[in-house]
Amino acid sequence: MYLSVRSYYSLRYGVISINNLINKAKEYGLSALAITDINNTTGIVDFVLECQNNNIKPIGGIEFRNWDKWMYTGLAKNNEGFHQLNNFFSKYHLNYYDFPEEPPEFDNVIFILPFTAIHKEQLKENEYVGVRLNEISKLYSFQSIPFREKLLYVNSVNFINASEWDLHRHLRAIDHNVLLSHVKESWLASQDELFYNPEELKEFCNHFPFLLENADRIARQCHLHFDMSVKNKSTYTGNRAKDSALLRKLTFNGMKERYRTVTTTIKNRIKKELYIIDEMGLSAYFLVTRDVISYSMQQGFYHIGRGSGANSMVAYCLYITDVDPLELNLYFERFINPKRSSPPDFDIDYSWKDRDYVLDYIFQQFGYGNTALLGTISTFKEKSIIRELAKTYGLPKKEIDALIERPEEYINKDVLYDQIFQVSNKLVGFPNLRSIHAGGVLISDRPVTYYSALDLPPKGYPTTQWDMYAAERIGFEKLDILSQRGIGHIKESVEIIRENTGEDVDIFDIQSIKTDSKAKNLLRKGETTGCFYIESPAMRGLLKKLRCDDYLTLVAASSIIRPGVAKSGMMREYIRRFHHPGDFEYIHPVMREQLKETYGIMVYQEDVLKICHHFAGLDLADADILRRAMSGKFRSKREFKRIEEKFFSNCRHYGYSEKIIHEVWRQIESFAGYSFSKAHSASYAVESFQSLYLKAHFPLEFMTAVINNFGGYYRTFVYINEAQRYGASIFLPCVNNSYYLTNIYGKEIYLGFVHIKDFENQLSMRIVDERIQNGKYKGLEDFVSRTNIGKEQSIILIRAGCLRFTGKIKAELLWKVHMLFLKKNNKTKEYKLFNISSAKDDKLPEFSQMPLEDAYDEIELLGFPVTLSLFDMLKTTFRGEMNASEMTDNVGKTFRMVGQLVTIKYVRTSRKEIMNFATFLDTKGEFFDTVHFPKVLKQYSFRGAGVYLILGKIVEEFGFASLEVEKMAKLSLKPDPRRE
Repeated sequence: MYLSVRSYYSLRYGVISINNLINKAKEYGLSALAITDINNTTGIVDFVLECQNNNIKPIGGIEFRNWDKWMYTGLAKNNEGFHQLNNFFSKYHLNYYDFPEEPPEFDNVIFILPFTAIHKEQLKENEYVGVRLNEISKLYSFQSIPFREKLLYVNSVNFINASEWDLHRHLRAIDHNVLLSHVKESWLASQDELFYNPEELKEFCNHFPFLLENADRIARQCHLHFDMSVKNKSTYTGNRAKDSALLRKLTFNGMKERYRTVTTTIKNRIKKELYIIDEMGLSAYFLVTRDVISYSMQQGFYHIGRGSGANSMVAYCLYITDVDPLELNLYFERFINPKRSSPPDFDIDYSWKDRDYVLDYIFQQFGYGNTALLGTISTFKEKSIIRELAKTYGLPKKEIDALIERPEEYINKDVLYDQIFQVSNKLVGFPNLRSIHAGGVLISDRPVTYYSALDLPPKGYPTTQWDMYAAERIGFEKLDILSQRGIGHIKESVEIIRENTGEDVDIFDIQSIKTDSKAKNLLRKGETTGCFYIESPAMRGLLKKLRCDDYLTLVAASSIIRPGVAKSGMMREYIRRFHHPGDFEYIHPVMREQLKETYGIMVYQEDVLKICHHFAGLDLADADILRRAMSGKFRSKREFKRIEEKFFSNCRHYGYSEKIIHEVWRQIESFAGYSFSKAHSASYAVESFQSLYLKAHFPLEFMTAVINNFGGYYRTFVYINEAQRYGASIFLPCVNNSYYLTNIYGKEIYLGFVHIKDFENQLSMRIVDERIQNGKYKGLEDFVSRTNIGKEQSIILIRAGCLRFTGKIKAELLWKVHMLFLKKNNKTKEYKLFNISSAKDDKLPEFSQMPLEDAYDEIELLGFPVTLSLFDMLKTTFRGEMNASEMTDNVGKTFRMVGQLVTIKYVRTSRKEIMNFATFLDTKGEFFDTVHFPKVLKQYSFRGAGVYLILGKIVEEFGFASLEVEKMAKLSLKPDPRRE
């Protein structure tokens, strides 16, 4: 009889969570319950599985609406009916069509129409009329009630208690982006749409009991069921045995390529993995992934296979990953084992330029009907809720910003503010918007619409309405096709090296790259600017402290730098133990046995699993839940709490002291959301070494590629500085030498037109194409006539120095371009009031050009100066008492240093005070790092980008020097002569 129930997945409308719906149904002793969210099936998986777990028959449906108008509600009789509903919805939703006035006549779907349908002459076999609570009284007006067998009680369930209606009203205001007082009644659910108990429903329908009887009859016809079997494409070849044979063949072929010497250990490990893969029915999943990798390699796309998939030697032999599990002692069971509570998945990174081509291939190869991107659900966060709610109360932006930044000042200050805070507290964690997962792709054996209706986000690919958690719960193994800028600059580096030097670099000769002496030297010195994952100030400092110069240490460093290890205080302890391996005690013998490689410190997710299993006696299933919680892939707080209690209970049973128990748990807990698996760190380390190798041997080409990929840790001027450090000559964009992106000739790097603010992309392409087809430009007039450029864009190019090939200074060019366009415009007029002589006959005054003017033009148009440095632009000639290279020889002394600000990191102390770590460039272009404690920061804060004079004491930790700031002031630049 409960055939129209909305959860909070009816976004910005519903207010009841799935758990609360199920709990209320259990309280009432219901045997069946339907979920019919508005225009979506987002909550269907959780709803069905939770109903099954609680012996309640789940019924699935969709409430179809055109905007705020209810058209009809569809109920699936079975899974085929759910498929029909999803197909119908997706057809209209993906094409942005309104739903038709009349629902289709499906064999396995029941449609409930609004009460007005009672006046129709005839109803289709699958059509029924819904009667809501406030419509029951209308039945008294009929002498003979029409469609008696087709009338159902369907009062929508929107609220568990009446107080939730106000929350619903706020959500509707947010959804329509209007003031709360402007919410229309037609947008709102009726206040009587409550989750009444069965006895109350009988009372409401006591004069028309057939309403409930008919509803019960319909409920008995409907049932939706999901099992936990694997939903992915079940075979690659059409036959499981053939899949197994093909996978075996491809793996052993790859083994011969990967390993110069094939040992018995290698063969046995591969055979063991293949057996497990086959037993668990995962051969097709490996073959599908290998298919995608083969395509991308044929296209010349670079990829990085990372995550726990790198624990697999089969994946290594198939070139899905470049991590050798034997080298790092990675165990396959971390990726696939029968006791693991979640399905495995491969994470494949591509260049941001190539990813969409790979996605296109996947959809074409495996079919749009059976392929979909994975959705995600963004929830209301505290700040976003307050902002949205405050808007509905008409608060001005300035007041809203203050409310968000300093909420403590507004609590209990005003009834209005209190109302906003009260409502926001209730909305925390509510679903807000459906979006798209970062890279998850599902390749299903059956059409995806058997399980979900589909969205069409801006990416243009069909996308499930539920997220990765729901996918996992019903047995989907996603394939993550992700993008990152690091791969882009590696691929482009190889291309630029070939063009500029004629050399071909085998960037996939991983073994040689990992042992390259020049790359290892850069790593040890922290010369990692531009290198994937290891270029941040924190990572650069860690590498220097560890004196890291090998692959295995870099693997550890890639995980140690994560906030979890740093937060627990164990990063510093790891460094100390690394340098003094005999000068520490293990907290417990289990740590010595399980964590010898990492000096008794939990560094990887696997380490935490080992300790939970061997120290606290948790089984592998519980340990896996912990592992997923640590990586942010598990959302059940209740389950996590259960495991926490079991951890403490087991430890006390084993007789450990409370001090040891709490210290071990503290370290475990600090990993939540931040830890890496060892295989993931190893994958990142491979990519880092590829970057290091390229930088070590071809630094200028490498930095050109980094500049062109716009995805590093730093802003462009830092990478330009790095190229200069390695001997490059940097030139402003030039119409005769530059391209859209930055390019290199020998040791000369010409910045691309892309860096020029407000310059049109299409015009830059036209300039290059014309130059390639018809030769270099010979002068201003030639350039203007051949490119058909307008006056405003010409002025931008002149000010950016792009026409310096003419040999004329900017002021003269600006005069000439104005006169040129004046002449050009006059030619189009039929009558002339004045005679205008040609530009070449005009006598121009003497012009001068100051380097300082050019520098200010460059800052305005490029964001940074090129012809001068910021230090050259300072009023003062003082350049500090020392440079970065001298710091380690002067530890403990106080000096004044001058530096250009590069980046600031904000952290909170244990007292919740803000402190900063900053990075600067000295006058020689070398990095130095500073520490700004809260007391100093309050008096000497940062004042934006620029050059600073800094007084501080040089401190050192594990050989890495930094400046502990005592005073700081931003230095003034010389006045802009253009404004004088």
